This record gives sequence, structure tokens and C-alpha cells, in this order.
Amino acid sequence: MDSILDLRSDTVTQPTHAMRAAMANAIVGDDCYGDDPTVIELEQQAAAKLGKAAALFVPSGTLGNQLAIFTNCQAGDEVILGDDCHIVCHEVGAAAVISGVQLRTLESNNGALDAAKIHSKIRHGIDIHEPKTGLICIENAHSNGRVIPLATMQAIWQVAQAENIPVHLDGARVFNAATHLNVDVREITQYCDTVMFCLSKGLAAPIGSMLAGSEAFIAKARKKRKLLGGALRQVGVLAAPGLLALNDMPQRLLEDHQNAQELARQLACIDGIEIDLDSVQINMVWLRFTRDIDVDALMHALHNAGIKANPPEHGWMRLLTHWQIKASDIAHIARTIQTEIAQQ
Repeated sequence: MDSILDLRSDTVTQPTHAMRAAMANAIVGDDCYGDDPTVIELEQQAAAKLGKAAALFVPSGTLGNQLAIFTNCQAGDEVILGDDCHIVCHEVGAAAVISGVQLRTLESNNGALDAAKIHSKIRHGIDIHEPKTGLICIENAHSNGRVIPLATMQAIWQVAQAENIPVHLDGARVFNAATHLNVDVREITQYCDTVMFCLSKGLAAPIGSMLAGSEAFIAKARKKRKLLGGALRQVGVLAAPGLLALNDMPQRLLEDHQNAQELARQLACIDGIEIDLDSVQINMVWLRFTRDIDVDALMHALHNAGIKANPPEHGWMRLLTHWQIKASDIAHIARTIQTEIAQQ
């Protein structure tokens, strides 16, 4: 299982041995009937962890985000969010297809949105020519690897509260954000009405995300999950590793962050590589090559060294650490990249 060092994403994590045992021994029911006890336990614990009244197990983070939009908004509403966020960049235009909303994007500052700019774009649909702002979406940790400060989230929350507009947090890696900020995750989620987080990234569950909010919101989202074909049956076999992901794995995320920081430091010393070390705040390293390189040769060298990675995209290469990347692996990864670049 650990013979290949897979840095493509933290979605590639294999379930731990404890998770596999929990799957085999899970007590199950039929979740569509609402009687799978393991799913019920996971949803209750997730809601409590996030400081929300209720939660819903969903197959993916994208479905969780899209259910939040679908449930919070009416068709024709406008959603304010950053132009570089996951919902805009990596969710296949689903908000237009599923919810019939339009996305009003704002330029972010390394993922952070300005509360005053959000306020200036809010529309209440009073003018017959204008849509109504139905939702504000923020992302923390951001998919660029940076963590949004609590003060920024609080300022956005205060604007939203004053304008009576809900806030949804794409918290796919919210436990990474909490680890970086050294706070309880509820210190982050207090500034949103609804939140999605992934069990299947750094927390290492084999599948699944959680959507949390008020009891009324989750009841509506549960029906809309059914509408989208997301109703589940004996899903306790997936909720069981989710419970371990929720309760055991957040405590070890700091190790992933430290490994990412060490990898970034070693790579930054290589001639031809540029890294903003201040941006390595979670388990994500973004690097840029400052001269032309043979990408195919680099990928071939990584493959031969037992390392999986995605090639650069738009000039940037992303490497992610997770529980299967150990501190002892970091030098091997950096040395492989350094050797290949030096030979070109």
C-alpha cells in the first residue's frame, strides 16, 4: 500500500487498517428509510463537531456544495463567491445546471474575499431587472493552500447577517484550516450558516463528505439529495470509517503540514524552482519552474522513483502530503526532482 508515494492529491489516501476493520464490522440499516444507526451516529457527531444542529452524509464534496446552493437558493438567484474558488473552477458548472443560479465572482486576495466588495455587490431583487443575492460562498482552507483569517470570515459574516443573506462555507479541508490556526473547528464554522467538509481528503476515509446546518436546512437538503439520486442504502459501511476520520484523523494533520513545509523548503533550494514558502500553510505545496523543463522527462523520472504526481498546469505544479507520506520520504521526493532538473 505504501510502496508508491502518491502526491497527486490527499484524495488518494487509502483507508487505515482500523477503517477497514470498522467497515467490515459496521452495523447497517437503510439510510433512505433513515434507520442506518452508523450513519445517524456520524451525522450527529459531525453536526456537534461543527457547532451546527444537524448534518447529512453525502458521497462527495461537490455534491455537498451543490446541495448547499440548491437548498439555500431559488432558481434565478445570484451567488457571490471568489473567482478562484473550487465551486467556480472545479465543479463542472453544476450550479447553473442543478440550481439555475448565476455566479457573481469577485477577485480574491489569495483566496480571501473583501467584505466591503461583497457588500457592494449584494442585490435584493427589488428592481425588476435584477436578480436577488441568495447566497455568499467562501472557502477555507482555500484550494490554493492558504488559510483564510478568522477576522476576514467574521467581517463577511457580519455583512451577510446585516443583509439577511446566508453564508455557505466550502470547508473541504476545514480541519486543516483549524490545525493551521490552532483553533477548534467551531471557531471557523461559527461564521457560516451551512458548511461542507470532506471525510475523504486528509482525514482518509474512502468516500464521503458532510453537509451541516440548521435542522430545517438539512431536512430540505435530504430531500434534494434524493432528487439528485444521492439517496443511500446500507451506507453504514462507509459511515464507520467516516467516524474514525472525524474523531481520530484531525489530530495528526499537523504532521502533514510539517511534511509539506519541509518539502517546500527543500524544493525551494533547487535552482529552477520558485515557491512562496509563506503560502505553504496546510498540506499543499505549489511550485513554479523558472526555466523551461522537459515535463515528460520529469514525470518519467518521478514514476521510475516510485512517485506519482500531476504534471504542471498553467505553469504551476501541486504536491500534497497526507498520512501515507512520511517525513522520511521527503528527501527522496526532493532529491528525485532536483536530480532530473539538474540533468536537463
